[in-house]
Amino acid sequence: MKTALVTGAAGFIGSHLAEGLLDRGYRVRGVDTFETGTRQALEPLVDREGFSFAEVDIRDTAGVAAVVDGVDYVFHQAAVASVPRSIEEPVKATDINCTGTATVLDAARNADVDTVVVASSSAVYGSSEELPKVESMAVQPESPYALSKHYTEQLAVQCSELYDIDTVALRYFNVFGPRQDPEGEYAAVIPKFIELMVNGERPVIYGDGEQSRDFVFVEDVVRANVLAAEGDATGVAVNVAAGERITINELVARLNDVLGTDIEPKYDDPRPGDVRHSVADLELAQEALGYQPEVKFREGLEQTAEWFEEN
Repeated sequence: MKTALVTGAAGFIGSHLAEGLLDRGYRVRGVDTFETGTRQALEPLVDREGFSFAEVDIRDTAGVAAVVDGVDYVFHQAAVASVPRSIEEPVKATDINCTGTATVLDAARNADVDTVVVASSSAVYGSSEELPKVESMAVQPESPYALSKHYTEQLAVQCSELYDIDTVALRYFNVFGPRQDPEGEYAAVIPKFIELMVNGERPVIYGDGEQSRDFVFVEDVVRANVLAAEGDATGVAVNVAAGERITINELVARLNDVLGTDIEPKYDDPRPGDVRHSVADLELAQEALGYQPEVKFREGLEQTAEWFEEN
């Protein structure tokens, strides 16, 4: 039985990843500080056989070394994962995302871990209008968050070149699914819109709504992580997405259909720095990982909406 460490296990993606690994027969160690993660996210995990949890800061050298010891794979999800927050708190975001990643990678190579999979982001591509986003494109990180994710993936790639350890960086596009936080200024668009529309309120679209995103369901992200850990790829950064463009206007229309509502959005001024269009090329993901998205957008929306209605 393989043992995996998931950093950021109390976060949205981290908790789904820990659950997916347990379902696949792994023993799973989770760590988090609840800086952005929640104890509620751990509720489906705490009573599962094979799961253990420790409150460890990823910058704590001794603490990280202790939880990494004896694991086969490390899935590094912990981060300040918000562009606006990184702009407000650049020192904190850089410290957690960069120093934390270096600490995790160093502990993993000292413990002879087989593979480390780190979470990166499509934010590294910046606002270039070139589509689709291909891994060979020049990166243009335009926020402390994006810059820290570029550092994260570059450090991981370099680690595979310098030491006897396999590493893969996954550039997540717009991940969505159950348990995603709809609250606060930094909330992702799908859970925020669902919460408003379930309560009969109008969602706010910044700009004309024709901006598009590549929304990928969290189950596909979990599968990409497992493929990256168990496969032969190393020293690469790879897109993880659905490979499909959905405009924000289309998103509202599809949510109305799924929720059985008829709610018109409100429009406000575009937000500075927002990328106009984003869609991933998945050729390298298929080639290096054997990854193809399996969950259709409609199916993912239905599962997400159902969870929010029940909770």
